[in-house]
Amino acid sequence: MKNNNIKFEDYPLRVPNEKKVSAKLESLIQELEECGSANTAKVAIKHWNKYSEELGTDMGIIGVRYSLDTRSKVYKNAQDKIDEMSPIFSDYSTKFEKILLKAKYRKDLEQLYGKYLFKIYENNQKTFDPKIIPELIEENKLTSKYDEIMGGAQIEFRGEVYNLSQLGKFTTSADRETRKEASIAMDKWIGEHEQEIGDIYDKLVHLRDTIAKKLGFKNFVELGYIRLGRTDYDAKMVKGYREQIKANVVPVAQKLLKKQIKSLGIKNPQAFDYNLKFLSGNPKPVGDSVKLTAIAKDMYEHMSPESNTFINFMIDNHLLDLDARAGKAPGGYCTYFPRYKAPFIFSNFNGTEGDVNVLCHEGGHAFQAYLSSGIKIPEYQNPTLESCEIHSMSMEFFSWPYMENFFGKDADKYRYAHLCDAIEFLPYGITIDEFQHWVYEHPNATHDERCTKYLEIEQANLPHKKYDYCPHLAKGTWWLRQGHVFGSPFYYIDYTLAQVVAFQFLAEDLKNHEKAWKKYVKLCKLGGTLPFTGLLEKVHLRNPFEEGNVKKNIKPLLKVLDGFDTSKF
Repeated sequence: MKNNNIKFEDYPLRVPNEKKVSAKLESLIQELEECGSANTAKVAIKHWNKYSEELGTDMGIIGVRYSLDTRSKVYKNAQDKIDEMSPIFSDYSTKFEKILLKAKYRKDLEQLYGKYLFKIYENNQKTFDPKIIPELIEENKLTSKYDEIMGGAQIEFRGEVYNLSQLGKFTTSADRETRKEASIAMDKWIGEHEQEIGDIYDKLVHLRDTIAKKLGFKNFVELGYIRLGRTDYDAKMVKGYREQIKANVVPVAQKLLKKQIKSLGIKNPQAFDYNLKFLSGNPKPVGDSVKLTAIAKDMYEHMSPESNTFINFMIDNHLLDLDARAGKAPGGYCTYFPRYKAPFIFSNFNGTEGDVNVLCHEGGHAFQAYLSSGIKIPEYQNPTLESCEIHSMSMEFFSWPYMENFFGKDADKYRYAHLCDAIEFLPYGITIDEFQHWVYEHPNATHDERCTKYLEIEQANLPHKKYDYCPHLAKGTWWLRQGHVFGSPFYYIDYTLAQVVAFQFLAEDLKNHEKAWKKYVKLCKLGGTLPFTGLLEKVHLRNPFEEGNVKKNIKPLLKVLDGFDTSKF
């Protein structure tokens, strides 16, 4: 058995050779073509999956190393090659899947692997054709360029230079002038790069529109959904879900925000003021990344036997890179290396409560990946993205009992702020989603028209946001800093869907922890063996698309919030 206990820094950086990889994939396709039964095809599929996981691991390592240091020429060159090669590799996958879809023994394979795998294959067929390879290569290069610009931000603030992640901590300062100055500095940087970033997005929109039309779609919307593997819901259902959020969550969020501003005693609140939750300051974690990781280790060790082995595997093998530094791409994510059966957590700690959120949120992703690593079919290891976000957002709530360790006397302050933030996030999430639908339905809109539309949607869902001191944000440029808009169109709504489901886990956990945790572990172990709504049904969770379910999941939270004595904060 292969030893998976290898430290991340010892993972080899292997840039795939296009000719060698193509030759190998050709031979694997030929092997499948020569199969005459499900039994022989099973062997060919096993060989294909093994090589795909090896290739995927090599490509994944390159992606992570590049995001860790976007200034490295070695990593940038490797990433550029991957950007060029990955669409070509997709061509071979499409050919392989097409053979299986048309095979005379398909029904035997469906009994063996499940019909859902073939539904995934059918979806994949709709997203690819060799004629779109040039556009896919260019799309990859543009998203990498966006990451390079955002990761390379160098912003002067009070005599020091910060990247976007590092500057973010000043926007939550208890001192209003600090919040204001940091926000103005960030706004100035966005203004200086607005045209460049806007041009990248314009090219991406036109490329994606071209790809969609080449594949026979009216526009990119339907293709964007299929790319995300959505087999069980469409844009019409998402629109109905957004309407539920507008009706049931926007008023609640506005009420919470008004209460917050009243407690802060601010007369003319600006967007940056809402980053401060309490007059006494936001809850601050008790230490740096080293101390917080040690606390997280203790937390996961106590949660369950499964989480105990998981966290020790992660820490022992150096699978967390948490500190912000120059040249590191902004944001946070979790990825998975199949060869080593190893999740990896990437983040940019900045000394705020967000650091703790990462250890819980990305920890939830990694925990699921770890539990699903034994699933033999690669397509079934991870579910579609909205299901993945259930694992992460629910783990944030399962971590609540351990917050005294992370925040000391501010633990309740954190819990209250965390739940408020989760509710208040939903209107923002649907704003990003509604904006993206409009963009791809109007691909020829100008950058200024996009900004105007974003501002219109934002003011409807987030009417509290004012930008009197930030002229670039005032014209509707907030979306420029939301990386998902550039790299993963239509992904962002997944966070809101998962959040609504995670609220149900919170309510159940407060009633019966053992039962809720058992259900959560079951969901994680299911991986992606079912689509989103199928997974919900399997573990008896409410479907957010069904009318009334958003309201049902929000209602218990109001009692939870009322249970906090905010006068102590």
